[in-house]
Order: sequence, then structure tokens, then C-alpha cells
Amino acid sequence: MGIVAGTAIVSFGIQNIHQQADITEGGVLGMILLLSHWFNISPAVLSPVLDILCYVLAFRYISRDFIRLSIIATISFAGFLKLWGMLPLQLPGMLLHPLIAALAGGALVGIGVGMVIRQGGSCGGDDALALSISKAFKWRTARAYLCTDIIVLLLSISYIPIQRIAFSMITVTVSSYLVDFVQNAGRREKLETTAKNISVRNSDISEKSENKRMVNVYAHQENGSY
Repeated sequence: MGIVAGTAIVSFGIQNIHQQADITEGGVLGMILLLSHWFNISPAVLSPVLDILCYVLAFRYISRDFIRLSIIATISFAGFLKLWGMLPLQLPGMLLHPLIAALAGGALVGIGVGMVIRQGGSCGGDDALALSISKAFKWRTARAYLCTDIIVLLLSISYIPIQRIAFSMITVTVSSYLVDFVQNAGRREKLETTAKNISVRNSDISEKSENKRMVNVYAHQENGSY
């Protein structure tokens, strides 16, 4: 359910905010918007095609479980893009409010993608593509992500005014932060609680061991006195 809900949120943002407000994302999501504009191809078609290409490139480096969950996310994402495209715009007028669009679009993408990644999948082929680049060029994965984002944003200048690219940077920043936040929400506290419980348990075990040792010493002394 987390994967389906996440892809529904991301696709809603892409269809109702990004495309309408002339803002974009980095990576595969941004490439979908770019190719959709220039070649007039539905994002619902481009999404699975680009994802599959990324998974093929990274096939040696990713697990079967990751591929399985990511395929579910890809199908769900394409389906929701098709659905939102058939419905009237839910958030009209975003073109006139680029800052609001950048913040809202980044929030929807960040929350949705974070939900999918939290389930072990990928909302788009970005993870697989970044992994392939990092292996091929021996880069850190974060550097590979940054590289794909910058390339897509620069290419997007071909159809988005430079001022809108600045708002797109806001979108990318917001979405990146929220992806990390949603992905790890609650896990840090759980780890701290687990560590605390282990510490308390070890303390109890040490105390019991010490008490047992003292009992043995006392018994030994009592036996020695006879």
C-alpha cells in the first residue's frame, strides 16, 4: 500500500503542478517532463520506458527484491499518471504562482518518493541509474545523483525559462530533504530505543552476575569455616 500511495502522490504532483507551472525535477522525473514536452509523448508511456532502461543498465548491481518492488512502483506510477491526465486539473492557476508551485510540487514528490523508498522500491529509475554511474566511474552515489540532476536541469533550459529553473532548484531541494525525512522517519528513534533497551538489559545481566558471584564467594567462605 505504501508503494501505491507514494506513486499516487508523486504522479499527482507531476501532472497537476510541475507540468502546469513550468517547473521540473532532476533525474528520471525531470527527463520524463523534458521528453514529454519536446516529443509530445505521454508521461504514462515515458515513465516505464525510462525506468526499464535504468534497471537494465544496473541489473548487475541491484537485487531481485528491489527490481520486483520497483516494477510494481513503475506500473503504479504510470497508471496514476494516465488517470490524472484523464481528469480535469485539480490545482489550476499554478503557472501564476511559481514559488507556491515549487514548494508544493517538491513536497508532493519528496513525500511520495520517500514512501516508496521506505518500502524498499524506487519511484523511477533514479536509484538504479545513479548506482550504474557510480560503479562505472567509481563515484560516490551522492555524486552520481547530483550529476544526473544537474544534467537534466541544464537540458530543461531548452523549454523552461531560466527564472523557472531557479524555482525548479527549490523544488529539487525540498523534495530531496523530504525523501530523506520520510524514508527515515521513526527509524532513528526506534534504533535509539533498541540501544537503550539493550543497555538496560546488559546492566541487569551484569548486576545478576555480580550478585551470583557474591553468593558463591559467601558460600565458599562459609564452607571453609567448617
